[in-house]
Amino acid sequence: MLDYRLGAMETKFAELMWHSEPISSGDLVKLCEKELGWKKSTTYTMLRRLCQRNIFQNKDGVVSSILSKQEFKALQSEKFIEETFDGSLPQFLAAFTMRKKLSKKESDELQKLINQSRG
Repeated sequence: MLDYRLGAMETKFAELMWHSEPISSGDLVKLCEKELGWKKSTTYTMLRRLCQRNIFQNKDGVVSSILSKQEFKALQSEKFIEETFDGSLPQFLAAFTMRKKLSKKESDELQKLINQSRG
């Protein structure tokens, strides 16, 4: 099962990866040094960690994602609703809208998504 939780530095690294992929591992080291102030060993440790979790892959010196940012966020959302609201999207929306009312635009967008999911 995919661990969908990312720490703060894992998130920064993943965002950098999704924005820059595909990228050679050498260029990734340079990018992480410039953007995050990391040494080569730190970059490779983080890359190995996220590759082991099947989020990214390093094949023949080229790093790319296994899961797109959108796919990963969707899995995060599903897991959060599963764990927090017993998998009930209506319970999540009820809790979400308890303190924050939906705008007409948000309501229309949700209705459109509901209609599309019905086929």
